Amino acid sequence: MPKFQGLGEFAAAIAPVVDAAHVDVHAAARGAVLNLAERSGLTCGLLNDLRFVLPLRPVTTAALAAVYRYGDVTEGVGVHLREGTLERDAAGALRLTSEGRAFVDGLYAAHAEAAGRVWAGHDVAGLAVSVGGVLDRAVRVPGGALEVMAPPYEPDAVPAGLLLFNRLAALRYHRADAHAESWRAAGLTAAGIVALKDGPVRAAIEADTNRRAAEPYRAMTDGDRQALYAGLLGLI
Repeated sequence: MPKFQGLGEFAAAIAPVVDAAHVDVHAAARGAVLNLAERSGLTCGLLNDLRFVLPLRPVTTAALAAVYRYGDVTEGVGVHLREGTLERDAAGALRLTSEGRAFVDGLYAAHAEAAGRVWAGHDVAGLAVSVGGVLDRAVRVPGGALEVMAPPYEPDAVPAGLLLFNRLAALRYHRADAHAESWRAAGLTAAGIVALKDGPVRAAIEADTNRRAAEPYRAMTDGDRQALYAGLLGLI
């Protein structure tokens, strides 16, 4: 197990582990999700990303721009509106329809089964609590993606694996916001950071991203951080 030299180094190390654990469950659930889409005749699309947001609250156009800051999701929204899984309320915000809610329920079932299968034998309950604490401490930047994506929808009596999966998914947006704050502070745009090549400017942005992304872990002891890293690493 590596010994981390400071919180920034820890934040840099745990980010890809969080991503990998999250992606593994998506991959394991892919067949079930494709079957769900085929049975229902609906497009998964943005519902897969917004599955743990829309059951709790509507999403505005500005919110979508924060979540998808590197791309345009206008067409994706249009597909869901045409298929009837999303609708606009009187204020123009997007809400789930009954068809959309049924699809999200199906996604939750598919992800719960996949997480239970690929993470069997691991302390997912303990990890879910630990990740939940990190997520609770993560600052919601006004107008940022985490403000939109957290807290995640957590119905009663869901398996611990599903809780962990969705908390990891939401936590990723804290680092995404930290990265955006860093490249904005360097005077760049979204297009500019995508085009930026390796070099001193990018290295400085990454270091600043790690500094910002480390804050929710500051309240943890070294032992707790090591246990979280080791526990998540063991999932992948």
